Amino acid sequence: MKKITVLDSTLRDGAQAEGISFSVTDKLNICRALDELGVAYIEAGNPSSNPKDIEFFREAAEIKFKNAVLTAFGSTRRKNVTCEQDANLNALVNAGTAAVSIFGKSWDFHVTDILKATKEENLAMIGETVAYLKARGKIVIYDAEHFFDGYKNNPDYAMKTLEAAERAGADIISLCDTNGGCFPDEIAGIVQKVKEKVSCAVGVHAHDDTGCAVANSLAGVAAGAEHVQGTLIGYGERCGNANLSTVIADLQLKRQTFCVAGDLARLTELCRKVAEISNVRLVRGMPYVGKSAFTHKAGMHIDGVNKSSRSFEHVPPETVGNERRFLMSEVAGRSTVLEKIRRIAPDVKKDDPVTAKIIEKIKEMEYKGYQFEGADASFELLIRKQLGTYRPFFSLEKFKTIGEQRAGEDFAPATAVVKVRVNGEAEITAAEGNGPVNALDKALRKALARFYPALAAYKLTDYKVRILDGKETSSAVTRVLVEGSDTKNVWTTVGVSRDIIEASLIALTDALEYKLIRDEEISG
Repeated sequence: MKKITVLDSTLRDGAQAEGISFSVTDKLNICRALDELGVAYIEAGNPSSNPKDIEFFREAAEIKFKNAVLTAFGSTRRKNVTCEQDANLNALVNAGTAAVSIFGKSWDFHVTDILKATKEENLAMIGETVAYLKARGKIVIYDAEHFFDGYKNNPDYAMKTLEAAERAGADIISLCDTNGGCFPDEIAGIVQKVKEKVSCAVGVHAHDDTGCAVANSLAGVAAGAEHVQGTLIGYGERCGNANLSTVIADLQLKRQTFCVAGDLARLTELCRKVAEISNVRLVRGMPYVGKSAFTHKAGMHIDGVNKSSRSFEHVPPETVGNERRFLMSEVAGRSTVLEKIRRIAPDVKKDDPVTAKIIEKIKEMEYKGYQFEGADASFELLIRKQLGTYRPFFSLEKFKTIGEQRAGEDFAPATAVVKVRVNGEAEITAAEGNGPVNALDKALRKALARFYPALAAYKLTDYKVRILDGKETSSAVTRVLVEGSDTKNVWTTVGVSRDIIEASLIALTDALEYKLIRDEEISG
């Protein structure tokens, strides 16, 4: 197999994304996840940029990495100072990492107009910095910033910057599409030109401003690049970086290219873990790892997959640790229902009376306003109840929400009180929240915590409300969809009522029940 090295920049470039803020603990946990996946390098930030990163590098030095090399990030020396005088460069040396990635200017416009340096001094800054780090025993990855734009503007000078890095001993030279404006044919053509003149390993660092970051990364590898940079689930500055979960799966499954030392069957799990730590929802339609990546809705598609998964799936979902889902909808047929039943009760036949019973129950529930297309967990609970295999983990006996507000003032927290019973034992608990639904969610989980400690891993990740009959205005039937998750799985439940609080509580209760069922089945 062809082999490339992968550098993940979630902790550096990813941290520059809007809405992302990592604590030191977050960064350490993401490091462990990336190491389990088996990326070659983890670019972890600048050790001199802020106190948080200084603390991180101190604590990360205690981690025993199995696969990855922790990499500190910084720039070439500043103009008009020596490497020995440059405080940021010395912070990189003292960070204690085996590898360092250094960025320098490749576009003459940036050298003269942004850096305000001469072209000759910029070449000296690159060469002297790489040599300084190599003399101190570092693996040096040289990031040629704005390389593709620089090459299109002045190819001779852009190449000279690479030659300066190579002469000084750079181990890898990564060509950066920093503005994200290139297309795959441009990337491939320029990488080929570079490979003709550079003998050390060449990499590609793509941004997604044209939506081509993954395609550009693949084009770079096809043209001879041996190194790819990006972020595990694609976030980063502006429109994000190349999505490594897609790049890795594409190359390893489709191009027989070795990318990661870990088990690719854990890709989905680890992507969800990093998303959870980052407090970012994983995009449903993300290739390979998204919730919808192997989801089928049309009856013809479902029938085809049941006969042979290759008919509508380009790879088996288990190869990346994802799972196949069939949606209940107006375009799904009896075979869809039967397939879902068989996941719980494999012996049920097509002409079994329970199949007809479940179909009738679905019609009855849909008439009331339920929709199971996007609520797979509630649908599974419905099937279990009709099969007689459902066992409630708790009963909610009473609940009350309290909210008092003076007109014209800021909203005050709502309070919820719940009484639950588990195996005959009652528990009454209260909690405050941002509104009655949030308060109910907190109170319910608080009441159940001593019976089911595993619920501590549960998190409500999305909440949607739909008014089903606008003519009824404020008394209309309301449908609530709740998405919950733990560190490994994501599931959706639905509740319907004329009372939005009751509809929410139905969905919340289903979500907790579903997690407890899954946990029980996994534990055996």
